[in-house]
Amino acid sequence: MPAHTQFDFHYAVQNTEILLAPKRHIETFGNTIVNYSHVAELMDGVGQVRIREGRLQAMRPQIITPSAYAHLNLEGFGAEAEKYLSWLKEHEDDIRILQYGYSLKQEAFSEEVVTDSLENVLARVKKAAEEKNDPFSAVVKGVDSPWDVCLVRLFWVITRVSIADNVREMNERHLFETEAGIPHDVREEIEKAFAAAAHDPSLVKPLGALLQKHGLFDHYQDRFFALIRH
Repeated sequence: MPAHTQFDFHYAVQNTEILLAPKRHIETFGNTIVNYSHVAELMDGVGQVRIREGRLQAMRPQIITPSAYAHLNLEGFGAEAEKYLSWLKEHEDDIRILQYGYSLKQEAFSEEVVTDSLENVLARVKKAAEEKNDPFSAVVKGVDSPWDVCLVRLFWVITRVSIADNVREMNERHLFETEAGIPHDVREEIEKAFAAAAHDPSLVKPLGALLQKHGLFDHYQDRFFALIRH
């Protein structure tokens, strides 16, 4: 990886500070919407601060097979954010949440530039967020570019503190139990996909993609081709 690329996202990560983190952990069995405010000084403007507001959507965590580890989709994020995510996959093996196949989506984005000190703006934004009493509200102090790396950092921090609760709740439902090396949750997902494809031929291709995603096509190929013949 070129040195300047490393500098870009490392610089953003090192200058990211989570001033207000969500009070609740990421939902284990449903989607999670984090309402964020990102505040940063303009690099070429004296006394100017940019405030970005939006939502991060993390899809329900999925238990996936070892062959499908590090499967994560980003929508709406730039190249530096994707490079930072790739770096995390290579250097943070203990982030089990990434192995669940989270999907991260940036949406409902807006921004404005105000003339004031960074400290004053941060104080106002944080106070406003706290007054909303939103358990999934977050305030991030970061850099103006590449600013979306700061959001990946926010997501990383949130998942780190959510892992224990996610795993506990999944264990309570016996979702980590395996049969023929396949987690219960994965097997259930595949069975539902087979049932749907049996009634709707247009879903056969997505079924094949699902089996490939989990690295289980060989395991199910006889049944898959039998479905096609039928």
